Amino acid sequence: MARGLFACFPKRTSLVVNKTTTTTSHDNPTTDLTAEELRQGGPVVVELFSSQGCATSPAAEVLFSRVGRGDFNLEVPVILMAFHVDYWDYNGWKDPFGSSQWTVRQKEYVESLNLDAIFTPQVVIQGKKQCIGNDEDALISSIVSASRYTSPAFQATFERPTPESLQISLKGALRAKVEGQEADIMVALYESGLVTDCQNGENKGRMLANDFVVRKLTKLCSVNNVPPKKTLTGTLDFSLWQGFNSAKCGVVVFVQQHGSRHIFGSQRIPLPANI
Repeated sequence: MARGLFACFPKRTSLVVNKTTTTTSHDNPTTDLTAEELRQGGPVVVELFSSQGCATSPAAEVLFSRVGRGDFNLEVPVILMAFHVDYWDYNGWKDPFGSSQWTVRQKEYVESLNLDAIFTPQVVIQGKKQCIGNDEDALISSIVSASRYTSPAFQATFERPTPESLQISLKGALRAKVEGQEADIMVALYESGLVTDCQNGENKGRMLANDFVVRKLTKLCSVNNVPPKKTLTGTLDFSLWQGFNSAKCGVVVFVQQHGSRHIFGSQRIPLPANI
C-alpha cells in the first residue's frame, strides 16, 4: 500500500467543584536508584491507535484492557495509552474520543517506523516497535522483549482552579541522562471505564468498552543533556470534559526523543479521588 493509505486490520489467530489541592507521593519517589532498579528499568509504554469506527478495533481494545488488568502475568510493568484517531469518522460513526491530534501522532510513527500505511488497530511499544493491535502473540512478545529505562521521579500537586479545569504541578528528576537528540517530557491525562452505545457504522448495535483513553496530552518541557538528579518543575493546565471523574483517570509522564520518537522512561501518577 502506498504511504498515507489507511486500513482496518482483521484479527489474527492467537496461540494462546471546589478548589482542591492534593499532593501525591504514592511511592515516595527519589532520585536515588538501587542496583535492582538500574538493572530492571521502568515500565514499558504501550500505545494503542484505535477507532470506534473500525470493525476490528473492539477486539484490540479488549486485549488492551486485559493487559492492563494483568491477565497475562507479564512480570513486566506496563503503561497503557489508547489514542482514538478520527480518520474513520466518515464511515457512519463519529468516535466520541477521536481526535485529529491523535491521528497526527500516529502519522509521526508511520514516518519514524518507515511504514507504508496508517491503520487501526495498531500498537506501538516504547516508540520503537509496532504490531497489529489485536495480534495477541505479537503484542505480548513485543512487550516482554522491549527495552526498559529508568522511570522519572516526579511528584504531582493537583488543583481545580475552576470546575472546568485541572492544574497539575510537577517537580522531580529524570533519574537518567537524555543524550543525543533533544527530548520532550510529555504529560498525558487518560480515562478508563468508558462504555459507548455505538448506534451506527461498522460496530452498530455494540456496546463498546474502552480503557486508558487519552483525553489530553501536552508537553511539560524539552530537555537535552540534563543531569539525572537535576530538579525539573512545571505547571500544566488542562480543560476538562463533561462528566470528568478523577477516580477513573490517571496521569502518565514520559520522555520522548525528537526524530526517532523513542520513549526513554515513563511514570504513572494516579489522580486523588477527591479532586
